[in-house]
Amino acid sequence: MSTLILYTTSGCHLCEDAQALLAPVLAYLQQEGGQSITMREQEISESEALVEAYGLRIPVIQLEGSTQDLGWPFDQAQAYQFIVAALGS
Repeated sequence: MSTLILYTTSGCHLCEDAQALLAPVLAYLQQEGGQSITMREQEISESEALVEAYGLRIPVIQLEGSTQDLGWPFDQAQAYQFIVAALGS
């Protein structure tokens, strides 16, 4: 099982949009591709390093264990392509 991290912060309406956008992508990957992926929200305000890395870019997604990430703005097709590529590497 893989975990997709959604870097977010409280009150971020774009992060809420990203979460809603990602849910059907993850469902599709599980249904059509057999990829079991959970999404975990990571609050960036809990870490100065996370604020520095993602503060101006949130929402940002990253497959756990990967060094690559995808920052906003992204659509479902871009998120799908990013996740599939990250799973393959």
